[in-house]
Amino acid sequence: MLLAVALAWAVLQAGRFLLSPLLPAIIADLGITEATAGVVLAMFNGVYALTQYPSGEYSDRWSRATLIVPGLATLVVGFLLFGLVGGLAGFALAAVVTGFGKGLFAIPSRALLSDLFVERRGRALGVYAAGTDIGGLLAAGLGVLVLSGAVWRLPALSVLGTQFPAVTVGFTSWRTPFLPVAAVLAGFLLLYVVWTRDGYRVGSPSLDVVGTVHRLLATGRQRRTLLAFGLFYLMVGGFINFLPTYLAQAKGFSAELASAAFALVFIVGALTKPVAGGLSDRFSRETIAVAGLLVAALALSVLVVADTRVAALGGIAVMAVGYKTEFPIADGVILDNAPDDDLGADLGAARALFLAANAVGPAYVGVVATYLNYAVAFGGLVACLLVAAGLLAWDAVGDD
Repeated sequence: MLLAVALAWAVLQAGRFLLSPLLPAIIADLGITEATAGVVLAMFNGVYALTQYPSGEYSDRWSRATLIVPGLATLVVGFLLFGLVGGLAGFALAAVVTGFGKGLFAIPSRALLSDLFVERRGRALGVYAAGTDIGGLLAAGLGVLVLSGAVWRLPALSVLGTQFPAVTVGFTSWRTPFLPVAAVLAGFLLLYVVWTRDGYRVGSPSLDVVGTVHRLLATGRQRRTLLAFGLFYLMVGGFINFLPTYLAQAKGFSAELASAAFALVFIVGALTKPVAGGLSDRFSRETIAVAGLLVAALALSVLVVADTRVAALGGIAVMAVGYKTEFPIADGVILDNAPDDDLGADLGAARALFLAANAVGPAYVGVVATYLNYAVAFGGLVACLLVAAGLLAWDAVGDD
């Protein structure tokens, strides 16, 4: 199950991250503006965020498989739409369908791992979360191949007397890489169906929104936890979306070097998340989270004041270690506090809040950088990390 859902998460994240490097080609091909493209991507993120809570609660009441299987199937359809359907309407439909499928899959798959790895929950969630970084690296590589128009000519073959002609394959359009993404996800869907021991049950469609909110906000400790990770996700949204632009405009990086620095974040994240998750199983999750936040704050401060490329790259690498530590821990803390029968509902509601904060991050950095400068904008992100660390430190030493 860990193999099926973690690798499926990596592949779907590769498909999602493909949209970023291919966006200029998409805009040119569809004849749309950047604003229109931004609205479509906002639709994707909005549907994904809104689906988090109901998919989590339904996976508690019904079964994990009842949400995971249609979630994967919907993702296959969504990526096929990206690859096959033309026009702005087709692009928007593909974005909405893919966002919905990702929302159906994200919380039940995490809750499934929480069910299976109670004593090693942090390590399992760390392996799963590393899929985001693996997907980012795959997307970066595929994006380079697509934009360079890479093609390969396969020679003619004769097999058992049957002659197969030479075939030319390659990335001839921005749509092409979405088709193998859909095919690989279909393979993981089949593996999950074969391996799962979970049944398929559909029950009441009602949602206990009031009960879920009450559980999440029941104590001061839980409220501080939500606020801390909300600030962290706001920082992530601002940092990751503007890092290449910041490096190019404020640090004098070339476009190629800025892209390499962006890829460095994913490389470090793929290595850091499983280790951080494992440490959080052995020690206090809040203590590990505080350490990661403080490391990230220090490294981001170094990046802001750095006047050489070597110092900036060092700050980025250490920053990635600090902030990538938080992802499996954030999920783990929410799951630790949730009742066994409401794991999906509580995690889904909390992540909906986190994703809403994440969406504020790019807007904050964009506005502050436009009217002031990037140093002030990224300095505000450092403040978010420090406040979050303070809130979680309070939790680590207090009872409520």
